[in-house]
Amino acid sequence: MKIAILTSGILPVPAVQGGAVENLIDFYLEYNSQYHLHDITVYSVWNPHISQHPALLADCNHYKYIDTSSLWVKIRRKIYGLCHRHEYYNYYIEYFFERAWQDIKHKDYDCIMLENRPGYAVKLSQRGVCNMVLHLHNDLLNATTPHHQEIFDNLSRILTVSDYIKSRVSTITPSNKLQTVHNGININSFSVKSTPTITRQSFGLSDADFLMVFSGRINKDKGISELIDAMLQLHDYPQVKLLVIGSTFFGDADNEDNFVRSLKAKARPILQRIIFTGFVPYHQMPAYLQMADVAVIPSIWNDPFPTTVLEAQAMGLPILTTRQGGIPEEVTERNAVLLDTNEHFVENLSVAILDLYVNSDKRRQMAETSLERAKLFDKETYAHNFFNAIESLL
Repeated sequence: MKIAILTSGILPVPAVQGGAVENLIDFYLEYNSQYHLHDITVYSVWNPHISQHPALLADCNHYKYIDTSSLWVKIRRKIYGLCHRHEYYNYYIEYFFERAWQDIKHKDYDCIMLENRPGYAVKLSQRGVCNMVLHLHNDLLNATTPHHQEIFDNLSRILTVSDYIKSRVSTITPSNKLQTVHNGININSFSVKSTPTITRQSFGLSDADFLMVFSGRINKDKGISELIDAMLQLHDYPQVKLLVIGSTFFGDADNEDNFVRSLKAKARPILQRIIFTGFVPYHQMPAYLQMADVAVIPSIWNDPFPTTVLEAQAMGLPILTTRQGGIPEEVTERNAVLLDTNEHFVENLSVAILDLYVNSDKRRQMAETSLERAKLFDKETYAHNFFNAIESLL
């Protein structure tokens, strides 16, 4: 099958700037390169770090790059935005789409994969394109979405990253065109190494400390503020420490926004117990996770299917998280403490932290279950299921 992949138009593929969606695209492209399943062309924004990337050597994956950063392009993009004020997305994304379309319209693709951009289906269907598949990573298509019926009707298949996202699309209408394909990770990368490359001592931590790790983008939805509130309630337990890994956006931009500044101000009374690392390159994440006793993913929004949970699980960590979105599909109550995000959330979070702190046997059993469950979410299983879902369109 000859397939076109329309990416988000924000971050590049290969995922040299990170991004969960972009990493997942890399996984199925790697699988396609290994097994020579399909002829795939990826339409992506350009980034100079891509030029020597080994993925570009694959003979069945092809990459078409669109300049979105040069001065001349920025001017053209602004002009496009002024002339097209009522597009589905903002002018930045719509400009990327139109540049990709200039190449797509001359090709004869069997299938066009829309990566997390349901709105692309509106223009493509109006231009006579059929056999579109939406790979939906977020809650972007439901009964309240603009043009939801037009988008839904013109898609041949909708692959959702979780049953939660599937249920949201089903608010339009239940359909057999919906199929869940759970995300995966590279469990070979996320594995415990006998000789760690990063040690607790480098952060002023001791082996006797009970170290929790939070990783991900730093925003209100991720529950990091509530986690710090819970830490403040544990003032009588100085050995309970927290490592906060991440920044406000993707890549190595560590410019603090008002929210991050407010977190640090809140944490000031216990700042010796909370370490903010800022952005950490993805390839270094396993080493950071290996230092921890417990992973805390306290999402207070309906997180679709966060890969941070899968990564912590693969590292054999007990997990303290919430019943939000697709998270309960990733773990079981044998390796995770699942909390409700109600008015007692902070109090229950502090109680759960303390329970894990004092109960090493419980942590050990949870860790063993995490390692076993992680095998269900390796990147090969994900890619295999992904291609099975779209090959049924033939």
